[in-house]
Amino acid sequence: MSECYSLVPPNVTPSPAAARKVLLYVALPAYCNTVTFPRVEAVICGRGRVEGHRGWLILPPRKAAMLPLYLLTFAATIQAHNQLLPGSCSFESNTCGYTSDADFTSWTLHKDGRFVAVDAAMNDDQDDEISRDAEPRKEITGILLSPALEQGEWSCLRLVYQIIGSGSLVVLQRTEGKSLDKPLWSSQSPSDSWVISSMDLQNNTEPYRVVIEGKPGQSAGSSVAIFEIHINPGYCLECDFEDSHLCGYSNQWNANVNWYVGGGVQLLHNNIPNDHTYNNQTGHLMYVDSVYAKTFKEVAKLVSPMTTVPMSGCLSFQYQRSEEGGNLFSVFTRDQLGQYQELWRAETENQNDWSGTLGEWIPVQVDLKAPYSVQVVFEVAFNSPRGGRVAVDDISFSPEFCSTDTEPPFDPSVANCDFESGLCRYTQVQVTGSSWRRVSVKPNIFRNGDHTTGAGSFLLAHSRLGPRSGYVSHLVGPTLAGNTKYCLRFYFSLRGFNQTGQALTVYLQQQSGSQEKIWTQGEKSRGIWIATDVTFQTTQPAKVIFVSTCRSFWDCGSVALDDISMSLGDCELTAGSLSSSLPGYCDFEAGLCGYTQDKQSDDADWEWRRGPTPTSYTGPRGDHTTGLGYYLHMEASPMRPGQSVRLLSRPLRGSRGPQCLRFYYHMYGSGTGQLSVHLNKDGEDVLLWQRSGEQSIAWLRATVEYQCDSQHQIVFEATRGSSVRSDTAIDDIILEGGPCPETEIPATVGTSNEIE
Repeated sequence: MSECYSLVPPNVTPSPAAARKVLLYVALPAYCNTVTFPRVEAVICGRGRVEGHRGWLILPPRKAAMLPLYLLTFAATIQAHNQLLPGSCSFESNTCGYTSDADFTSWTLHKDGRFVAVDAAMNDDQDDEISRDAEPRKEITGILLSPALEQGEWSCLRLVYQIIGSGSLVVLQRTEGKSLDKPLWSSQSPSDSWVISSMDLQNNTEPYRVVIEGKPGQSAGSSVAIFEIHINPGYCLECDFEDSHLCGYSNQWNANVNWYVGGGVQLLHNNIPNDHTYNNQTGHLMYVDSVYAKTFKEVAKLVSPMTTVPMSGCLSFQYQRSEEGGNLFSVFTRDQLGQYQELWRAETENQNDWSGTLGEWIPVQVDLKAPYSVQVVFEVAFNSPRGGRVAVDDISFSPEFCSTDTEPPFDPSVANCDFESGLCRYTQVQVTGSSWRRVSVKPNIFRNGDHTTGAGSFLLAHSRLGPRSGYVSHLVGPTLAGNTKYCLRFYFSLRGFNQTGQALTVYLQQQSGSQEKIWTQGEKSRGIWIATDVTFQTTQPAKVIFVSTCRSFWDCGSVALDDISMSLGDCELTAGSLSSSLPGYCDFEAGLCGYTQDKQSDDADWEWRRGPTPTSYTGPRGDHTTGLGYYLHMEASPMRPGQSVRLLSRPLRGSRGPQCLRFYYHMYGSGTGQLSVHLNKDGEDVLLWQRSGEQSIAWLRATVEYQCDSQHQIVFEATRGSSVRSDTAIDDIILEGGPCPETEIPATVGTSNEIE
């Protein structure tokens, strides 16, 4: 076993209080499995990253073979450059004011490894604990709370963590006076090394705490650990590369060309330029060199952390090219689906014009519009080993666009409409015969109402058919901005006679007049609201048109349309936006969302179901969220009259102001019993809302406003009625702070299928 590299850190001996970690980079060829680190202690080895202090780094032959030319990261002890805000912690000797929530399993401070962890197996001989002991539970959960933070300006939280075996890690923001925590980030991906994650903390005028929830899996050896927490002023996209973790930027490994850290200790070259931050050899930058390029179009990618909040503004950076030139330097955004969009490309037409800027730092400003999560990718492509070198430094971001001429991001909500107050910005074009009619249906046991509330308005086509054939209904949306990707969501319901493929079609009409079909109806389910998501791209300003065609009275029935919404980006990216933006939202598509069955005070359990309930003439035919998803219901068949099922929310903190609870319920069946919502405080139930007897064949929306200044739970209780036709269901629960935005539409039961 031969030594391949000996890396000597600079002679820096800071005081222990000022000690921090900095990253050095080296490329290991396949034959090398030993690196010497004089004046460096202990090592934690893993794929892609090695953290540590004094000693030898030895990679076993098996792991060395897996790491040919991997970019490895080493930590040495020097003075940190970037300012750290309160809430930062390296866990080297204490927890910096972070405490474990006493109602959950305690996080353990491991002084030797300098990290905190919550493990699947609790040992009696653990190290010091952050707070008083907590009883281990079947599902172990550790809640780590930061001290109270008051940071009004935008900041970036970087978390160095590891999930071993199985488990999950969630970071939330807890604001004083609010019952629910705001989700910032989560992961369930295990790793064999420390991983860096970044999340933006937006401007906040209220004091808040960072809440870190760790859940190790049930398998032996599973653990969730946190190595460091850094909170820096500014945006997570910003970086001068002086920080030990490179601000979460990473090199996307390539066999021949990679991004390296330049400056400080020179690892590979003696001709690395001065950095831009300090204009000297001790500052740091990122660079890529073509010296190892072997094939045509060798590509190196430097990737930013994924943004966690919508962002738009001006992205700035400095770059420099060596004298050789001969490369292609571009900047892209890359979304969570891996789709790229070019932001900027270095000019290549006049290579002779570079002579005045070669070896000099060149500033670049480019507008960035990111309504959903993206990474910024700095990409350099080389054609040969003579492609030269490209360096990047001082990446910054401003919420103001680079140019005053830049148009603000297009607001797609102009195309949203629930038809409760009219047609919004939609218009009708009567080509032949029929038009869309805005109608409402009183809650009744024969005919479905609208999707928004169950008692509101929606659009209906071909509702007044005569003996004449050839009916076409056109609904034209507002103009959408060009060169943009959109996600269109709407709900439709087929009613009446035989359904055809022309019952409902959606077209995209370009400004030039050309039309493109982007969706056609294929779902044959009748009488329920079906959600549809359509992703489309505009190359010029365009309008969405809903078209319903009926050839004859006997060929088709009526088509209903409701709750049209438009958002930016691919539908796969925006599908979970509601659940992520509202911490108290549950649509039951992936389970119970933290709700639990009351095993002590009820007689049976709520059942998680998809599709119709097993008993005829009772219960819903589909869920409210999509029509084809999941909901919770009380199955009355095995129960006796008067027996009940109870569903409990997770414990909610008290708040100074009002809280708004909204949910959808379904009470259809001649023997329907009762549905109640209670506030449980100190073991006592307080009634908030109640309905008894058959209400409607439709899903109805309930709105409940309440106030509670101490910890409590929300309880949904359904009671069986006189017969088996007593199935009761709930779906799409939303709990949020503040007064309810609107009052509930009274659900007065009608006895007919009258359309108003």
